[in-house]
Amino acid sequence: MTPRRGLVLGGGGVLGAAWMVGALTALEAELGVDVRDFDELVGTSAGAVLAGLLGAGVPVADLLTHQLAGTVDAGPLSGYLWDYDKDTGGDRPGLPKVGLGSRELLRRNALHLRHLPPTAVLSAILPEGRGSIEAVGAMVGHVVPQGWPSRPGVTVVALDYDTGERVAFGREGAPEVDLPAAVMASCAIPGWYQPVRIGDHRYIDGGAWSSTNLDLMAGLGLDEVYVLAPQVSFVRDAPRHWRTRVERQWRNRVTLRVLRELAKVHADGAEVTVLGPGEEDLEAIGSNLMDVTRRPTVIATSLRTSAVALHDPAPLPDGSDFEEVGDANLPADDEGLHSEDVG
Repeated sequence: MTPRRGLVLGGGGVLGAAWMVGALTALEAELGVDVRDFDELVGTSAGAVLAGLLGAGVPVADLLTHQLAGTVDAGPLSGYLWDYDKDTGGDRPGLPKVGLGSRELLRRNALHLRHLPPTAVLSAILPEGRGSIEAVGAMVGHVVPQGWPSRPGVTVVALDYDTGERVAFGREGAPEVDLPAAVMASCAIPGWYQPVRIGDHRYIDGGAWSSTNLDLMAGLGLDEVYVLAPQVSFVRDAPRHWRTRVERQWRNRVTLRVLRELAKVHADGAEVTVLGPGEEDLEAIGSNLMDVTRRPTVIATSLRTSAVALHDPAPLPDGSDFEEVGDANLPADDEGLHSEDVG
């Protein structure tokens, strides 16, 4: 009997997307399956682009070719030219607008801000960005001009910038929206890009709630869940440069969040495999996930290291290795949990 499988594609900017394409290639080779056949796809930010394209029928091989050449000759993406050096808007944000990004979010949640993820609160405090994410929407719109992928089980996550609520587009109860708009909303990094208006509400990057939103896989009757998380890492190094140290602290917090979410999915009965960048990948990625000049190296590294890690997965590391693990609500045992420390 074929197991019911889910695939989680996390946020991680330009380089996170490149790393995931390499990891997806390795995942298909290791499992001997087409990930488009997975029952559930959940995408956040850069992962939303990939989840949307996979859900619309774009094969992983075409995603890889597109990353390497900027275009493909056949299939749903054929004929669309993407300039990786320009279409993401550069490797640094432009000058943002003046003032708080979302007074509405802060006002609505004034009495219980501590119940929101710190990144959601921070996103409301940051000024509204001026950058445009329309090029991403145009690429997705080339494949799905209107509506939603015809197959079930495609979820794109964004944050309602007016209410502070997580929105899982494609799920029951979420606003009906075309796929390009949902993906743009999920990619709208606070303070960098303009929020995306859908109906009466503004939406921003789903990573403002969670880098992976892995917990959305709970309750779906899945047997196996594979998580590609560019911002997670189980590497315990000691970088010297301050930018890299800050980046590692961020990864530490993201990893904690993923472990909390993983516990919920595991308790639901699914075997969970988490693939995150290892030491070689982190060196290739550097401290700026939007640095397009590193993209070819990141892809080449991920193709190699992901294959090694998936072939010989390591057990989930002890959560005590990470700060604030007392709040992680981890399961008492790690049977059925795997992590891949690519390196």
